[in-house]
Amino acid sequence: MVTGGAGGIGRALGRRFGREGMKVVLADVLAEPLDEATRDLQDEGIEAVGVVTDVTDYSSIESLAAEALARFGAVHVVCNNAGTGAVSEGYMWEHDLADWRWGIDVNVLGVVHGIKAFVPILLEQGEGHLVNTCSGNGGFAPIARGAMGGPATAVYPMTKAAVLCLTESLYSHLEMTGTRVRAHVLFPGGFLNTGIWESWRHRPQRYAATQRRRTPEATLASVVARFEAAGAQVEFAPLETVADQVVEGIQADRFWMMGPPTASDQIVAAKAASILGRGEPDYLVDVLSRHAQNAGEEGGKR
Repeated sequence: MVTGGAGGIGRALGRRFGREGMKVVLADVLAEPLDEATRDLQDEGIEAVGVVTDVTDYSSIESLAAEALARFGAVHVVCNNAGTGAVSEGYMWEHDLADWRWGIDVNVLGVVHGIKAFVPILLEQGEGHLVNTCSGNGGFAPIARGAMGGPATAVYPMTKAAVLCLTESLYSHLEMTGTRVRAHVLFPGGFLNTGIWESWRHRPQRYAATQRRRTPEATLASVVARFEAAGAQVEFAPLETVADQVVEGIQADRFWMMGPPTASDQIVAAKAASILGRGEPDYLVDVLSRHAQNAGEEGGKR
């Protein structure tokens, strides 16, 4: 079962699971893209079903769990993958309160709802895996200056830091029971071509902005343009690679589902050093400068 399954990482996970011979339940709040994603899997010969689901509504998640059991009789892998991206502008004290509520309800409570609804099912079965999608932006350290050049939103990294903490806590709670049910945290890594860059296009009315924007909403094209203007060439990481990380992580029973070492590992080390040394948070990232520097170093090596 994969939330956020209509596109991006979720859709790639559904396809990868299906190719492993698994029956797939895709869940998403967007009905038409969900239908399309489900049909694509079915056209490949994958046994798949799509269930329109709003992860901010616990009753909707309960219905999703009931539908999965009714269709397939069991649930073996649960991916809490649905998420919304950065829609705030300016400094964090200027962020619209509606942005905070939307981000928290989707990215944090959506995961809480998935845990609450599905872990009892997995425990009753005596085995299974729950995978929560995190991000280096927050899971490692918040980005200080973002892809649009100004201060990065505080909403998204705060929620992803919460996802990491939730998953660590879930891991320890499961360990205490002696169950074979396992918890995992996914750090996709790389620059991904997904709809999360333009989450504002599907913003629910109940989370409508209460403040007038001073700048245009971000688009993936505008983000790429900013990177290129800073001297960084954007290369998208294949979503299939992320899906491979999850399958391989489940098979190896790894808590940390991460790719090969990258520059992000240096952030983790710098953060740990700052904590242990009681220093300043000098590990915070200016994402445009970092990518431009990396591009320059790679160019020099060639």
